[in-house]
Amino acid sequence: MDSLDHAHFSAIPWCARHLKGNRVIAETAPSRSVKSTGEDALFAETLNSESGIARMLRVYEEPLSSTERVDEVKVFLTLGSGLNGWPNVCHGGLVTTILDEAIGMLVPINQDRKRIPAGMCMTAYLNTTFVKPVPTPATILTRARFTRVEGRKYFTQGTIEDEKGVILARADALFVLLKSSL
Repeated sequence: MDSLDHAHFSAIPWCARHLKGNRVIAETAPSRSVKSTGEDALFAETLNSESGIARMLRVYEEPLSSTERVDEVKVFLTLGSGLNGWPNVCHGGLVTTILDEAIGMLVPINQDRKRIPAGMCMTAYLNTTFVKPVPTPATILTRARFTRVEGRKYFTQGTIEDEKGVILARADALFVLLKSSL
């Protein structure tokens, strides 16, 4: 866990409430780490700045049984004004990108725990509904969850919420486990 990310969100009262509990796992998202392959460069390098996404923390509860999937993940992000499309409003393309990133975290969390098959999983579709403007600068909460699983197909939903729990954007997405690597 990146202690700076955890400390940042722990200092925000409405975020801190989500970080408590015996089974809560809070960690910097792996996509924030620079990789020699160039993988995750968008979140690890391009958007990783005070004016972009200054801080990012993924949070989930470890299931009671070792055979259960992690069906929901929360991702806290502190957004800067460098993401603006309009003054003090996050660009819609970035809103969709944030939803895609958060929803996409469900698969590797479960693959790491051997609760779903290993392999490369990619977004097949992501339908976004913009409910209200996503403000900048601001701290937001993105929630992602599985809605159903059919073989290699992972149907999911995600939301972006403000500190009061008001939904600002939502998405329905399908992630597909590829038969072979690209």
